[in-house]
Amino acid sequence: MRAATEQAIRALLDRPALHKVFAALEGEELRVVGGAVRNALLGEPVADVDLAVAAVPETVVEKAERAGIRVVPTGIDHGTVTLVLEDAHFEVTSLREDVETDGRRAKVRFGGDFAADAQRRDFTINALSLDAQGRLYDYVGGLDDLARRRVRFIGEAEQRIGEDYLRILRFFRFSACYGEGPLDPEGLHACIARRAGMANLSRERLGAETLKILAAPRACEVVAIMSGAGLLDYLHVAPWPARCRRLTALLAEREGKDALLSLAALALHSVADAERLTEALRLSRAQRRRLASMGEVAAAWHGATEAPSPAQLREELFLHGAQSARDGLALVQAESPASPGDEGFRAADAFLRDTPSPEPPFAAADLIARGVKQGAGLGAALKRLQAAWIRAGFPQDPKRIAALIDAACDVAPSDPATRESGWTRPPH
Repeated sequence: MRAATEQAIRALLDRPALHKVFAALEGEELRVVGGAVRNALLGEPVADVDLAVAAVPETVVEKAERAGIRVVPTGIDHGTVTLVLEDAHFEVTSLREDVETDGRRAKVRFGGDFAADAQRRDFTINALSLDAQGRLYDYVGGLDDLARRRVRFIGEAEQRIGEDYLRILRFFRFSACYGEGPLDPEGLHACIARRAGMANLSRERLGAETLKILAAPRACEVVAIMSGAGLLDYLHVAPWPARCRRLTALLAEREGKDALLSLAALALHSVADAERLTEALRLSRAQRRRLASMGEVAAAWHGATEAPSPAQLREELFLHGAQSARDGLALVQAESPASPGDEGFRAADAFLRDTPSPEPPFAAADLIARGVKQGAGLGAALKRLQAAWIRAGFPQDPKRIAALIDAACDVAPSDPATRESGWTRPPH
């Protein structure tokens, strides 16, 4: 084992709170399992530390409480409790085996065999375990796959997927995060063969896994494979992997990954798609608003082959704010022939980042003072005034503002024009 790996494992096991958990459950076979072991061996950051124990949940609860550790029964029906120590928490799961599963939920019984527990996990690289003394256990060839950066199902791939259809998306997520080279052919074939089972998954799980895939280092390559295999149909929007790839190259030139913006590059073709994606993936209201707003900006600049002018940038900055204007600019650049490092687009992004949004030097009260009555007419006049102020270049001179207010009051009410909010792929 390399010195760096040994050091990472020592750092993992030397956490004071983890020492307390091992001490509290002394006499029971307890190991660190799953992602914490995998990431430590890869030299990746370790966030959550999960443990497995050869004891029933009641024993875990009793011993932990006796040691003064707070116990939260987060999934006790499936053998999982969370032990809380100050600012640290650990999920401890009793060894178990599935008795019955429908691809979403499983009935389990508890056991004491770590080798059998490893066999029921999803991928070989997630089935490694580590005891308090630093001994590493590998029952399924996970160490070899980890060294090869290969994501491979344990046992027969289609059977593993049939136990939980979320494993289809997890296969692509872990391949995007930790894999190198071609995807495991057996795993890919099984995902395609069992893809109909994804209809059993909740929209929340689909959304969470999709965003994790899009945040991964190999997201572009993996979503292109998924798209070609028909595994993105659950988005209910035609995927655009090429634009997603170009956006990733663009973000690499700037601040790095942005999963929601990557989702927009992959699947947002119009403002209406924000609602479709929100429904399909059960996104939050804030995520829906961000998608819709960046869609408005992208629609305004659709088809641009070079960066918008300062006046155009200032208009979208005023209408939608810096975040949405920068998002929309990134989408437009990603579908344009401009390179990721294009100086014009880079300068435009910096302008949006650093320029304060224009503040209108007028309000509804100015129109009311000139005789406009409250109601629909006032709203229409205010929109006319705002549009005229934008066209005039956001002036601040009081005389100019007064003239614009007078003009807005004098024009006969009419329905305000709306901008076209959809755009389609440019021809190739």
